[in-house]
Parts: sequence; structure tokens; C-alpha cells
Amino acid sequence: MPKKTKIAFLMRKAPHGTIYAYEGLEALLIFCSYEQSIVLVLMDDGVYALKKGQDTSELGTKEFSTTFRVLKDYGVERIIVDKTSLKERSLTKEDLLIDVEVLEAAEIMALMKEQDVILPF
Repeated sequence: MPKKTKIAFLMRKAPHGTIYAYEGLEALLIFCSYEQSIVLVLMDDGVYALKKGQDTSELGTKEFSTTFRVLKDYGVERIIVDKTSLKERSLTKEDLLIDVEVLEAAEIMALMKEQDVILPF
């Protein structure tokens, strides 16, 4: 059996106002079909992508945050949120749509060093 490529998706942009978070999520779902070792890391404004109660009706854009609920079913091994990013945005783990691992920046950096590929969004 061939070795799985370790791929980290790094989401750092807010979920609305740009296409980064939406395109990152779509790319992540596509990569899941290739049975690689995939982790998702959300930092900076990327943590807003998981915030409960998003309403995009006034923006005229598709609300896609609930799609994050299926990531484990699609084979995403870990979903990690930066602790400082949550704190700086007055969010807690309970404010998020899904269960995540909350890690310190140093722990995230160590994880990133283990990856074969890092895809930033």
C-alpha cells in the first residue's frame, strides 16, 4: 500500500467577502476523494468559518458553513483551531459548529512541519 501524502489545509481568511474560505472548503472536499492524510487548520479570521449562526442573506452569497459538519465523514483526520485566534475574536470552542481540537501556535507549527503539503486559503 502506498504511503499517504500528508496534506494540511490552512484557512486564515474570513468566510465572507472573499472566495478563499469557500474555495478552500471545495478543494478540501475534492482532495478527500483521493484518500490522503488530511488535516484542516483554521487560524486568524479563518476561525469565523466555523462560527454558529451565520446568516449571509443580506450579502447575497451562499451560506456554506454547515458543510464543515461532514468533513469527518469525508475522511478529514483532524480539524484544528488556533487558540489565540479564538481568544482574539472573543470566541470559544462552544461558539463553533463542530467539535475541534484547540491548539497553541507552537503545537500547530510542529504539526505543519510533519506535513508533505500545506495548502493556504
